[in-house]
Amino acid sequence: MGTKEGGGTAAATRGLRGSLRHLPLPGTRPLPGPRRPPPFRGAGPGGAESDRIGSSWIGSGWLGSDRIGSEQVRSSGGRRGRPRQVSEQGIAASEPSSCRRAGPGACRMARWLPRSADLTRFCQKLNRVKTLEDDMMETSFNRCLSTIDLTLLGIGGMVGSGLYVLTGTVAKEMAGPAVIVSFIIAGFASLLAALCYAEFGARVPKTGSAYMFTYVSVGEIWAFLIGWNVLLEYMIGGAAVARAWSGYLDSIFNHKIKNFTETHIGTWQVPFLAHYPDFLAATILLVATAFISFGAKVSSWLNHVFSAVSIGVILFILIMGFVLAQPKNWSAQEGGFAPYGLSGIMAGTATCFYAFVGFDVIAASSEEARNPQKAVPRAIAFSLGLATGAYILVSMVLTLMVPWHTLDPDSALADAFYRRGYSWAGFLVATGSICAMNTVLLSNLFSLPRIVYAMAEDGLFFQVFSRVHPRTQVPVIGIVVFGFLMALLALVFDLEALVQFLSIGTLLAYTFVAASIIVLRFQQQKAGAPTQPAGSRPSPEPREGPATGELKEYESFSDKLQLVDRDKSKEHREPGQLKAAFEPYLEFLSDFYPGEVVTVAVVTLMVSAVCLCSILVFGNTHLHLPTWSYSLLLVLFSLGFLLSLLLIWVHEQQHSTQTFQIPLVPLSPALSIVLNIYLMLKLSYVTWLRFTVWLILGLLVYFGYGIWHSKENLREPQLQRVSAHYVVFPSGSLEETVQAVQPSPQPAAGLPDTDTDEAKR
Repeated sequence: MGTKEGGGTAAATRGLRGSLRHLPLPGTRPLPGPRRPPPFRGAGPGGAESDRIGSSWIGSGWLGSDRIGSEQVRSSGGRRGRPRQVSEQGIAASEPSSCRRAGPGACRMARWLPRSADLTRFCQKLNRVKTLEDDMMETSFNRCLSTIDLTLLGIGGMVGSGLYVLTGTVAKEMAGPAVIVSFIIAGFASLLAALCYAEFGARVPKTGSAYMFTYVSVGEIWAFLIGWNVLLEYMIGGAAVARAWSGYLDSIFNHKIKNFTETHIGTWQVPFLAHYPDFLAATILLVATAFISFGAKVSSWLNHVFSAVSIGVILFILIMGFVLAQPKNWSAQEGGFAPYGLSGIMAGTATCFYAFVGFDVIAASSEEARNPQKAVPRAIAFSLGLATGAYILVSMVLTLMVPWHTLDPDSALADAFYRRGYSWAGFLVATGSICAMNTVLLSNLFSLPRIVYAMAEDGLFFQVFSRVHPRTQVPVIGIVVFGFLMALLALVFDLEALVQFLSIGTLLAYTFVAASIIVLRFQQQKAGAPTQPAGSRPSPEPREGPATGELKEYESFSDKLQLVDRDKSKEHREPGQLKAAFEPYLEFLSDFYPGEVVTVAVVTLMVSAVCLCSILVFGNTHLHLPTWSYSLLLVLFSLGFLLSLLLIWVHEQQHSTQTFQIPLVPLSPALSIVLNIYLMLKLSYVTWLRFTVWLILGLLVYFGYGIWHSKENLREPQLQRVSAHYVVFPSGSLEETVQAVQPSPQPAAGLPDTDTDEAKR
């Protein structure tokens, strides 16, 4: 979550462990920001292979300057490398002879090309991670929410329009009575994602949900894109619920509101837009926005009232539904249990994800929880379990009450009771469903401004949205602005188009959160953070004795600089390091910095998952692959996925008994990644097209504003330029020389080989 200690130059010797590559410079603090890349290995002077660091690694990206003084590496054989110099104008000042021979025109063209140092620094900015404060419980919000408050908030976010709208839509148009199976698969996939959210919410009790979790583990640009999609997810969720709310209320009055609007205002015949403007949906969103602006306590109290009514209505639906159930509605005469087959079930599963997106409102509210380490995991587990059971049972009674092909997608439950002769029951269901949808509106309007606040607080979004009202302790500006945008969406867009668009953003967020869990679990603790409980024994002093075979530690260089003079099986393994049991077989992996192999393996795992799911979804339909190539590709990509999983598993991971941790890592997050990607590929190409357009807009916002105003830019200190020399002698002793380099009034023609400060450790 923080930065990896790094920035020194190491000699490539057999007596020095790979972790020596990343030693901090003496007399400086560990630098915040993204982790250092591994040193570039190239041929050193005189043919000796050495590790050297480019200007961008200890230039402005790390030490605040592109102008480096001197650097010098000696190998264990005693060979002294020729020093190199970078002038005050940077690397570009030393033009190669080929450029001089080509003439001034070619040189001017070369200056316009990006330098490798600039590209490296640019990539580092894109992938820098957020530095968390030492006291993560400190906040400008009001920590007033208990476990019950968070649980009801999660139930209110999940049990709403998904229960009263999607059950009928998916059953009639996608899966038939097999909508039950779709909800079971969607609930299982959501459980895997929910466990990842629970671990992050307990470890990082900050508002921001998937955006924050990605920022502290993967990188800045990925976090921004996730946050950008989460914004759209909440806006679409609120707009879709408002239209469902309007449709149910209109059904109570025999569609008089719809008829009045079409007669006096008119209709639209535009794809992806509503047939008529829904002013009622926009009005209810504006009213809910006003209530949310009064603070977290008012929002929680309203959510309790509406949730109690919603739970009562669900119990009534289940009791009356089983009384009126007719098993013949699942018979072959009515089309059977799964009339659309497995493909319809999986397509319905992707759409059913809309029903479970509400659980991440709990993670988004963790900064307002009293005890987030315990309350967040419990609330997520309770709310998701109750919501999944409600969806399965309600889908069952709905398809048993009336034939699935006669359902009304806009108001399935209320219409089913009307058709069975219980008009009063239909009226009661419609009234209760409106209360349930009110809880979803409150949940979306409660979470959306907090996501915007987290992005604005980090400098990635417009700063005006980071203002918190001193009295209500909520981001009022974000609530009002995005509440109005949500009302505009509800006014003009079609419900089904909104729901399809919502699923892809949710699945993408789940995928990145699962990948972030793997990356974070195999990372070392944040630099400077205490890794031992208070009162524990301090680290041992440096010990000498090259002939005794004891471990030599140099506390002034790193917390744990270890030489390989002792038995590796007895040393303490940090997270991200190769397990001792596998080191004799995979010794080449021990040369990498802790966590590097895991990060590469996670990327390989995701690529393999995308290729594997693409073959499963498009292999027989769109690609028309022959059987032998279809099977061969499945085997190859499955092996790539399993090998990546195995490569992650052979490394040490963090183990904490103080906060919740998802079990079976990396298997559980990997399954979540595969299932989420598969469901994303099942969505229509039009959804992907709209999603791509939204991503392009997000990239324009990020490169036009976010990358320049990110607060991680302010965390990069402008330190004095320092050059360091590390010398390892055959005896195993380590000599380090530090030289402060002052700017020269004239360009230096050579590099002086003098040291002003020398110390031996």
